[in-house]
Amino acid sequence: MQRTVKSDLRFEGVGLHTGRAARMVVRPAAAGQGIRFRRTDVVRGDPLIPARWDAVEISPLCTRLVNAAGVSVSTVEHVMAALAGTGIHDALIEIDGPEVPILDGSAAPFVRALLACGARRLPAPVQALEILREVRVETEAGWAALAPAEGVEMAFHIDFPDAAIGRQDLTLDLGNGAFVRELCDARTFCRQQDVEAMRASGLALGGSFDNAVVVDGACVLSPGGLRRADEAVRHKMLDAVGDLALAGGPILGRYTGHRAGHALTNRLLRKLFATPGAVRGVTCDAARAARLPGIGADLAEMPAVA
Repeated sequence: MQRTVKSDLRFEGVGLHTGRAARMVVRPAAAGQGIRFRRTDVVRGDPLIPARWDAVEISPLCTRLVNAAGVSVSTVEHVMAALAGTGIHDALIEIDGPEVPILDGSAAPFVRALLACGARRLPAPVQALEILREVRVETEAGWAALAPAEGVEMAFHIDFPDAAIGRQDLTLDLGNGAFVRELCDARTFCRQQDVEAMRASGLALGGSFDNAVVVDGACVLSPGGLRRADEAVRHKMLDAVGDLALAGGPILGRYTGHRAGHALTNRLLRKLFATPGAVRGVTCDAARAARLPGIGADLAEMPAVA
C-alpha cells in the first residue's frame, strides 16, 4: 500500500547554490497526492509545485522544479531520493524559499528523520512503472539507459581526472533497504578548480567543507576525508535515485548511467514517456512491492556518519 509520513518533519539549513537560509517541513498527505512542494513565501501565484519529471527545468548542477506559474524549488534530488529510499509515496513539502537545505550534502539527515518518524499506510495500492523495453539517451560526455529488470537495479560509471576520484564503477540491487545501507550517506562533491567558476556563475554560494566533499588532484580537502573510498560514484547514484523518483511512481527496471547527471536522467525520463510501449503502469501486488527500495529500510542499518 502507499505510505506517507506519520507526522511533520522539520529541517533547517542553507541552500547549496543560493546560500539562503531555508526552513522545510515534510507533512503527511493523502493517497494519490504524490510528492508536492509548497512555497510558503509565495503570496501571488500558485505556490504548489509537483515533484514530476515534466516540471523539471534544466539547470546546472542540481534538479529544479517549476510550476506553470513560474514558481520554483531547486536542489530537490536528495530529499526525493530519501523519500523513495524509505518508501514514502505521498507527502507535502512546505519550504520558505527557493532551495531545499543541503544539510550535510547527503540524504542521510532526511533518511534518519524519516525512519525515526515512521510511515503510515494509506488505503490505496502503490502504482509502479514497469520498464518493457530499453530506452537510451546520450551526449558526447555520457549516456543513460533504462531497461527491463525483475526488480530495481542501478549501475553507474564515473571518470574524473582528479586521482582522489578517478574511475569508479558500482552496481546495486536497490531492493531490501539497500539505499539506506549503501547510498544515503554519500555526499555531493566538487573539484577545487571548479569552485570559483561556480561562484562566479552564482552557484555553490552556500557550499562549504561541512556540506560537500572538495578534491584537488589526489587530495581530499574536506576535513575527515571520505566516508567511503567510492563515495563519489555512490553520490551520483543517490542523485539518480532522486531524479528517477520524479517519474510519478517507483520504477521497476534497471538504470545505467555512464558519466550521467541530472539533465541526462531527466532527458531519459522524457524519452521513456514519449516512447510507445516502453513502460506501463502496474498495481503492486506483494511480490512487486517486495522489490521496491523502501521495503526493508531499517534505521538500525544506517551507516555511522559524521
